Amino acid sequence: MIDVDVIVEPVWPKGEDWKALARKGVETALAHTPYARLATGRLPVEVAVRFTSDTEVHALNRDYREKDKPTNVLSFPMLSPDEVDALEDGEGPEVLLGDIVLAVETCTREAADKQIAVSAHAIHLVVHGMLHLLGYDHLEDAEADAMEAIERQALSSLGLDDPYDDAE
Repeated sequence: MIDVDVIVEPVWPKGEDWKALARKGVETALAHTPYARLATGRLPVEVAVRFTSDTEVHALNRDYREKDKPTNVLSFPMLSPDEVDALEDGEGPEVLLGDIVLAVETCTREAADKQIAVSAHAIHLVVHGMLHLLGYDHLEDAEADAMEAIERQALSSLGLDDPYDDAE
């Protein structure tokens, strides 16, 4: 079973249930992968999602990725792709898949640029981040195509538009 631990800093807009959005994004990402069993199985699995500021994400990006700028979402997997593949359903200690961190100013700006709701963009970024925790990546074209296909399916299942429709 999946446990989504969510922290929402007060810099995020009021009026949206960011915790429910994070849970829905994590569960939807899982449902569209071979790891769907992690959402409903007996093995306790945890993901942490933090909605915070560009300042915090900038510091994390600089310290952990050596990129001195903010970004929209960061993922910090706790397991290698082989370890994720080896997870089996059953009793056992809780498994932490990792952390997903979103930056409000960047997310808000990107949503405005795309002319979509911040919540729609944020759920896309949670799905994207969750796929990274599961071992998906987009460094090579084939990997990017596979990851984007899952993102499109997941967001479509939520009634959201293709996030890559305007991609160059």
